[in-house]
Amino acid sequence: MSKELSKQQALEYHAQGRPGKIEVVPTKESKTQRDLSLAYSPGVAVPCLEIAANPEDVYKYTAKGNLVGVISNGTAVLGLGNIGPEASKPVMEGKGVLFKIFADIDVFDIEINETDPKKFVQIVKALEPTFGGINLEDIKAPECFYIEQELKKLLKIPIMHDDQHGTAIISAAGLLNALELQKKKIDQVRIVVNGAGAAAMACMKLYESLGAKHSNFMVFDRKGILYKGRTDVEELKQDFCVDEKYKEYDLVKALQDADVFIGLSVGNVVSAEMVKSMAKNPIVFALANPDPEIAYDVAVKARKDLIMATGRSDYPNQVNNVLGFPYIFRGALDVRATTINEAMKMAAVKALAALTREPVPDIVNLAYNAKTISFGPDYIIPKALDPRLLSTVAPAVAKAAMESGVAKYPITDWEAYKLELNKRLGLDNQLSRVIGNKARKDPKRVVFADAENIKILKVAQLVVEEGVGYPILLGDVKRITKLAKDNCIDLEDMPILDPKADEYHDLRKQFGELFYTKRQRKGINKHEAHKMMRDRNYFGCMLVETGHADCMISGLTRSYPETIRPALQTIGTEEGVKKIAGMYILLTKRGPLFLADTTINFNPTAEELAEITLLTAKEVKQFNIVPRIAMLSYSNFGSSNSDEANLVRKAREIVKAKDPTLVCDGEVQGILAFNKEILKDNYPFTELLDGEVNTLIFPNLAAGNIAYNLLQEVGGADSIGPILLGLKKPVHVLQLGSSIRSIFNMVLIAVVDAQMKSETNTADEVDKSNWWKRFKKTAHDL
Repeated sequence: MSKELSKQQALEYHAQGRPGKIEVVPTKESKTQRDLSLAYSPGVAVPCLEIAANPEDVYKYTAKGNLVGVISNGTAVLGLGNIGPEASKPVMEGKGVLFKIFADIDVFDIEINETDPKKFVQIVKALEPTFGGINLEDIKAPECFYIEQELKKLLKIPIMHDDQHGTAIISAAGLLNALELQKKKIDQVRIVVNGAGAAAMACMKLYESLGAKHSNFMVFDRKGILYKGRTDVEELKQDFCVDEKYKEYDLVKALQDADVFIGLSVGNVVSAEMVKSMAKNPIVFALANPDPEIAYDVAVKARKDLIMATGRSDYPNQVNNVLGFPYIFRGALDVRATTINEAMKMAAVKALAALTREPVPDIVNLAYNAKTISFGPDYIIPKALDPRLLSTVAPAVAKAAMESGVAKYPITDWEAYKLELNKRLGLDNQLSRVIGNKARKDPKRVVFADAENIKILKVAQLVVEEGVGYPILLGDVKRITKLAKDNCIDLEDMPILDPKADEYHDLRKQFGELFYTKRQRKGINKHEAHKMMRDRNYFGCMLVETGHADCMISGLTRSYPETIRPALQTIGTEEGVKKIAGMYILLTKRGPLFLADTTINFNPTAEELAEITLLTAKEVKQFNIVPRIAMLSYSNFGSSNSDEANLVRKAREIVKAKDPTLVCDGEVQGILAFNKEILKDNYPFTELLDGEVNTLIFPNLAAGNIAYNLLQEVGGADSIGPILLGLKKPVHVLQLGSSIRSIFNMVLIAVVDAQMKSETNTADEVDKSNWWKRFKKTAHDL
């Protein structure tokens, strides 16, 4: 992908639809005249007077308690420098997105056109009534130190400059764990720090709070080592100046026999030889982005006894600020802390360090395509997609605020608080990010049967950019090439196959023979079998069946039956499966909901409905989620004796006979599946009281399809699907007119499906630059 293309897509992302990345959404009904009268005049006067009488009621009647101001003047935007307040706004909006998706904290981003630190402080001070907390962002040093210190003195709400403290907190947690693994004590290790900016100063101060000795630091900036007598060292950094006798030391000499290297500077300033010169069992945190001070591969090759962290997500031990600031502010807001003090930062450090030592949930292993992630040299910091972070770090910070006397609203029931935190986002609601991350770990070859469509070409390019797969495009080469050129889509490394072209005559012939063998006693003659291989769906399915591809996406421009039939005839069902089924995943506020059958079986029998249920449960388990299944009807546990109600009841009996351990109950109305109070009062025997229902089985296709469409359109839930269940190899069918986002989601599912169904790890065999040449050679040899 060219740089210009990447630039254009970034601009489109921020400009499409409503410009920007955030919006304000009302949290109360505002449809009727009565609603509006309560929201504004005259009803709004009542809470106003309550707050005037008791200012603390502002937290009761307004959004202040869950509102953080992300404030910047754009003088030190990461990787971009002093670009000014307007240019920094996309970054601040992005920070707001992270606050929301990781901790359900609302954000107003405020960009201030002021570089005078005293005036900046006065402006922010005046904003105190609006916010529950303030996150200072991308303000250059040394002004950022003064601004944060002054605001903490003047304001009675939590203030944090994340550029300083975020890196310090996350790296400190990693350092504690690395030292434990390397069997070293923090008060005895010698630490070399390269880079003397805001983050470095905060890191060293926090390490000292953990026990590191002041005399054991050697600090370098771009001009060399900080030493006493050096006239250009700013006042805030003078504490970390070493004795003048070390003034001739460079980084090479300083690293000799050093225990720890902390890099907060620029890329490629540390060599393999320098790492080799470090003490036994060294620790290297090379945190410059995008290029670390020393490349990960170079460092680990130089020292087998090394523990290393970087700021990058493609290597182990990523020091990522998103592990800290959302949860620190969540805990601070929830106890109405008046500040974020050292005790609260230390609590976050220890909570992160301790979480790393605990067994990792299956959903995290799934996200990072690992069998078992466990505490060790490659796992000293929690993963960013670990759903436990919110209910681990936020309570630790809240407790520290209470114990240090800065909490105005103490929490008394900690179990209830953790439950509330998990409900905010849905404990499993990170599923879509988990699926994407897993796909990236082991990309697969994806056939796109409808490549003469602009949406498909855009998705194919997205697949390459995101690193989740290797697209194979089917269709007329000239048409696809022209379409791509007209829309500035880069088709480099994307093979285009035209099943009708003479070039693939021999491959069509081979596929035709294989297909004829499969279908010769099922109504297909030899001539028809060969002719059908000119069809993109049949040809594509045979690519998957013969191992030339791993999965296929189709159906954007064809009817559902037309697309499913080739998959069933060429690939067939899994062992023991009689009927395939269709499932949707809806990503809701309460977590993912799995719905089946929504696309295939019109009026299943009880036996078929039971098989659909078991297939769906198997798929849900593939995402490391425990299925809790409600089999839906208009009847509740025998309240109707109709044929349909009896069918659902019988299907449930078959399911329980085949898998007694499965949490599955019905027949039950949809409202009861989610309303535990009614359920408990009327049907206390039901299994559905055990945890939250996450899987819905519908009695027929009409009910499933109608419910899915209503939930998606009216309920506003994001969706993934339809997912075909029961096929031996992954072929997934799109809805007519699917959006680019939904097509990409289906690709992610197809890739993960292929990972689970493949016997060998094709990622090791596929080389992005030349696999297509090997395919062409194979096709030619055939």
